Amino acid sequence: MSERLFIFDTTLRDGEQVPGCQLNTVEKIQVAKQLEQLGVDVIEAGFPISSPGDFNSVIEISKAVTWPTICALTRAVEKDIDVAVESLQYAKRKRIHTGIGTSDAHIKYKFNSNREEIIERAVAAVKYAKKYVEDVEFYAEDAGRTDNEYLARVIEAVIKAGATVVNIPDTTGYCLPAEYGEKIKYLKEHVDGIENAIISTHCHNDLGMATANTFSGVVNGARQVEVTINGIGERAGNTSLEEIAMILKCHKHLDIDTNINTTKIYPTSRMVSGLMNMPVQPNKAIVGRNAFAHSSGIHQDGVLKNVQTYEIINPKDVGLDDNSIVLTARSGRAALKYRLETLGVSIENDKKLDALYNKFLALADRKKEVNDDEILTLAGADQSDNHAVRLDFLQVTTGMGVRSVASIGIDISGQKFEAAATGNGPVDAAIKGLKKIIQKQMTLKEFTIQAISKGSDDMGKVHMQVEYNGSVYYGFGANTDIVTASVEAYIDCINKFRN
Repeated sequence: MSERLFIFDTTLRDGEQVPGCQLNTVEKIQVAKQLEQLGVDVIEAGFPISSPGDFNSVIEISKAVTWPTICALTRAVEKDIDVAVESLQYAKRKRIHTGIGTSDAHIKYKFNSNREEIIERAVAAVKYAKKYVEDVEFYAEDAGRTDNEYLARVIEAVIKAGATVVNIPDTTGYCLPAEYGEKIKYLKEHVDGIENAIISTHCHNDLGMATANTFSGVVNGARQVEVTINGIGERAGNTSLEEIAMILKCHKHLDIDTNINTTKIYPTSRMVSGLMNMPVQPNKAIVGRNAFAHSSGIHQDGVLKNVQTYEIINPKDVGLDDNSIVLTARSGRAALKYRLETLGVSIENDKKLDALYNKFLALADRKKEVNDDEILTLAGADQSDNHAVRLDFLQVTTGMGVRSVASIGIDISGQKFEAAATGNGPVDAAIKGLKKIIQKQMTLKEFTIQAISKGSDDMGKVHMQVEYNGSVYYGFGANTDIVTASVEAYIDCINKFRN
């Protein structure tokens, strides 16, 4: 009989800590429902004490999903746990995830404490959480750099205090796979009562080894993995859910099963990418645009003769349909709606579908075909329709040997404003014109252009960071004209600090 591996998804907590990728409550509910369809066992819905938004999101996600366990993160602090308990009041299955740093670096520099006091605080937090919920997970932050003997003492103490899951995070992504696997093995062999708790992995990708470390942990006895969609997360990210799920699906001899419906992987990936405005790198394993593409003549020849020569995964197993509907200017609303739903984007009403369809037609008139990434980009850009500041028109004159000039019109809550400016290039001129109208002291911190696919008529995405009044705001724009996309991204930033 196969052993069961539990999938703990932290896209909505650790994944959402990526700068510029924050979701509102409605978007978080949309992702949570998709994660439920995907088959994840535990959804870490937020860190309730960190903000009213996180608190409210945990409440609403608890109401929206049925069978996954809803988990709330806390520090080893009673007030944190009190707020987490309140946020989980509507959850059908609830878990509190509490913990404290255990490495010498954390004990000395973060807590100005000692090893014995840290164990006392860990035990006290688990016992306090256990008063309110049966399912308590303990995390030993920076366990990757904690010596195994002391880590085993901490884990043994929290299990005796009532922890049902013990999380062994490689918080800094420092461990080598063999080291991390040995750490899990050591706990299995040296912790009295380890059979009364599930060992969980939580690996970061700072050195590109998150998946390898997680897999090494599973092979050595961990039976829960903490993962995110597309591997998003702080710094270089977390272990990718899709990679672990497909490793186990491909290597059936391991006899370890998950509850993941792998055919939902691709639409879930695209939903998260679209809502967070965070592109998936083309060569990303499992869900990247090139994951099943073959350009080498030798590879193409082999795949045409027998697909198994160069593909170990059937694209349909991850939700990629080889016979996808091709969308053109002649496609109807029903085809667009179907494709969006296939990609994990639900359209609530006909009015929103009509607005999105008109944008689709405008793009399709300029292109022969509209691909999935462009459809998702349109859906993401559609979120700006209710913003107070909107681009009315933009005209730019530029060329070799001439100074770029931009004329721009802006609609601010129904009022029309116009300005003109010169600049060092068309984007610079357009943004200077925009600044003349807005008249705020803003500083452009980061400007990134991404071509969605190849071709001069394809859509481009622009991501920006703008500093205003000591805070940094993130904006997003998409258009077949990259100057227009740049202005829309800047306006997106403005709308965020005006709200």
